[in-house]
Amino acid sequence: MKILVINCGSSSLKYQLLNMDDETLLAKGLCERIGIDGRLKHERGADEFTVDAPMPDHSAAIKIMLEALVCKDRGVISDIGEICAVGHRVVHGGEYFSDSVLIDDAVEQAIKACFDMAPLHNPPNLTGIRACKQNIPGVPQVAVFDTAFHQTMPKKAYLYALPHALYEAHKIRKYGFHGTSHKYVSMKAAEVLGRPYNTLKIITCHLGNGASVCAIDRGHSVDTSMGFTPLEGLVMGTRTGDIDAAVVPFLMEKEKLTAQQVVDLFNKKSGMLGLSGVSNDFRDILQAKQEGNTLADEALESYYYRVAGYIGRYAAAMNGVDAVVFTAGLGENSALLREKVCAYLGYLGVKVDPEKNAQRGRSIDFSAPGATVRAMMIPTNEELVIARDTKGIIAK
Repeated sequence: MKILVINCGSSSLKYQLLNMDDETLLAKGLCERIGIDGRLKHERGADEFTVDAPMPDHSAAIKIMLEALVCKDRGVISDIGEICAVGHRVVHGGEYFSDSVLIDDAVEQAIKACFDMAPLHNPPNLTGIRACKQNIPGVPQVAVFDTAFHQTMPKKAYLYALPHALYEAHKIRKYGFHGTSHKYVSMKAAEVLGRPYNTLKIITCHLGNGASVCAIDRGHSVDTSMGFTPLEGLVMGTRTGDIDAAVVPFLMEKEKLTAQQVVDLFNKKSGMLGLSGVSNDFRDILQAKQEGNTLADEALESYYYRVAGYIGRYAAAMNGVDAVVFTAGLGENSALLREKVCAYLGYLGVKVDPEKNAQRGRSIDFSAPGATVRAMMIPTNEELVIARDTKGIIAK
């Protein structure tokens, strides 16, 4: 069974084709600069190639992607009919969805109803769904929501202290994101530990340009750091994370900013970029620190502190923790970040083995002897979660 996984952005489209009989990756790629000029980067194992081709819209991009998949010389299937289903990453499902679903007209309308809550993500997600329907008619399509995994959060975790009428009217509450990643790495952690998933208390740290922490109590998300939007929570690459709401009107008055300008400031010009004054890329910030830049040093220390703070908060929420798991770009590739965050966690029983922590590219338990809480690094695989959910739904 071959399943195509699609992740549509406003001007890009990431894809993977997987053989779900053995969960092997057949090909992957990226269509970028959609609506500008268009470029396809396609990988089949070690074979990579790039094609510049007009992509006026997502439908054109999908058509070019399909041509690459069936290409006689570099393709991996002989006919589009070999694709059994398409799984789509959809960022926001609101309160409509607590699991992945087969897409029909009602599902499309629900995705559209969440546009206001995810204006940068849901519109291109829906565009990708409709473009696939146009180019691969009749093939089942499944929506896998970033928010769905967190629908098990109790009200005490997801309600904001606003008049309840505002929640009833506008569904203003914490939703959480990165759900497919948190789900995958927590399940993989249980597998690595050789313990039943439904017996463990796990804290997962998805640390990339966007970042979130999740408390997973016996297989269920019970709290997470991102909120109504992906702005809440940790300091991120260009996002503020947690901030006093009164800063909004203060900046509007003092800097003569509109509400939209404050939103742009908080989402695109803040975070590690704003704190360091250097970059949103940790490699650049680390380099600046080594060159004596004190702002870069302070930005890094703030980041480690915030991550550790959320871990402590969620250990309290679950009344204990069995494992702390790091994943995503930074979580997987920065041994220094893992070391610095874990340095705050000795009170929990976390102890780090530096040699194990220096490894990368595979799932590891980098705990030192005597640790009572495991410290782990698990490479995430959100596409595989999407493909698994898609397979399960069409099998029904």
